[in-house]
Amino acid sequence: MVVASGRSNRHVGAIADQLVQKLKEKGYRDLRIEGMPQCDWVLVDAGDVVVHIFRPEVRSFYNLEKLWSAHAPDDRIAM
Repeated sequence: MVVASGRSNRHVGAIADQLVQKLKEKGYRDLRIEGMPQCDWVLVDAGDVVVHIFRPEVRSFYNLEKLWSAHAPDDRIAM
């Protein structure tokens, strides 16, 4: 999982567009992309890797890093 930030909606969209273009050039064909119309949070699922691209405010609100950190409470970890 990769978590990244863009400075604005336009920047998030541009990062996602470039990522998708480069992945397609490398042979990835079954990409799943969510969030492109709004570009607050764009998710690019390439199978083995999932990329989250956020605007800074949205990234701090969802705080995905905390969910996946080693210090996450046990009750939040799915079994």
